[in-house]
Amino acid sequence: MSRPNSPGPHPLIVSDVYFPRVNGVSTSIRSFRTDLARLGVNSTLVAPQYPEDAKDDVLRVPSRSVPRDPEDRIMGWRALRKCLSEVPREQCTMVHVQTPFLAHYAGVRLARERGVPVIATCHTYFEDYLHHYLPLLPEFAGSWLARSVMTRQLNAVDAVVSPSDQVRQRLLVYGVTRPIHVIPTGMTEDRFVAGDGQRFRERLGIGARQPVLLNVGRVAFEKNLSFLLAMFTHVRRLQSDALLVIAGEGPARNSLMREAAALGLGDAVRFVGNLDRETQLNDCYAAADVFVFASRTETQGLVLLEAMAQGRTVVSTACLGTRSVLTPESGAMVVDEDEEDFARAVMAALRDPARASDQGEKGRRWAARWSSRSMALRMSELYHEVQSETGGGLQAICTGAP
Repeated sequence: MSRPNSPGPHPLIVSDVYFPRVNGVSTSIRSFRTDLARLGVNSTLVAPQYPEDAKDDVLRVPSRSVPRDPEDRIMGWRALRKCLSEVPREQCTMVHVQTPFLAHYAGVRLARERGVPVIATCHTYFEDYLHHYLPLLPEFAGSWLARSVMTRQLNAVDAVVSPSDQVRQRLLVYGVTRPIHVIPTGMTEDRFVAGDGQRFRERLGIGARQPVLLNVGRVAFEKNLSFLLAMFTHVRRLQSDALLVIAGEGPARNSLMREAAALGLGDAVRFVGNLDRETQLNDCYAAADVFVFASRTETQGLVLLEAMAQGRTVVSTACLGTRSVLTPESGAMVVDEDEEDFARAVMAALRDPARASDQGEKGRRWAARWSSRSMALRMSELYHEVQSETGGGLQAICTGAP
């Protein structure tokens, strides 16, 4: 805990992404900030300014769009540095970096200038998909570059937060020597509020009994959605009225729409864009018969837990961080990345609603164990520990899943 008479932690959180940009990093930051505040740990967040007007308590930095990925933003370096420098010292007893771009370098520099500790959360595992965004770079070279940059960045901070033990183990293999603390993003109470699946179906003109497969997340190349499209062709041969709903936005949307058309799926695949988390997302989950997921790059896979919280049957591959979620206790049907095997698992769920319901209820109980408040408590303990013993010698407070 913190030394006597020392102020409690007030982290300055720096990120290259936040709402209204919808993704796992934004969700994680908001969840932790909300629950940490309830525990008496207030924070200041610095993030990009977006074209959409965001009325919140975030310090926004002028930014421009990212080439080939217009959803994301690049903050101006000088504007970012100026914004950080103007944060009062009492609102910056430590720096918590959330992303490995300009936010990382500016956050680390500020921490060293002020003599406060800095930690970094490894939300994103770039090695497996950097080549999608740098197509002229050979895949092996992109992997080496991503590992090298990630390792240098994480070794420059005082402590690292990993969303899963699987990611922690890989970081150790790569040569990260700083203490690594496993603290997943937790599930907030609103994710357990039962959605109205029928309302969502009526809004989209989906039949009450039409079988629906659902994927939620960023529509990006690294999410392996092409595999789900190919798998879905096998499902359609066995269940001709099945529908695949893909909720989210991202740079791969147009490419995937063309791919779906080429596979002859036509109107059987619906891209519904980003959904409001407060008014639409739970309804969307509740409308699904099966939640399908096959990303190879997740550090945790929060959408899996969100689907479970709504009692949905999950069929998924288990790669990297999702292994900590997709345990036997989760009720999920875990399969290899094989189109026919995956399709058979989906059909098994569709043909046996009673078993699927039991699996969904098991998943709901599992998701309840990932409480956001308990994860925030672990983060608070880490903040106090880092603040009292800056630098090396920190012992991991928590390892493994809840």
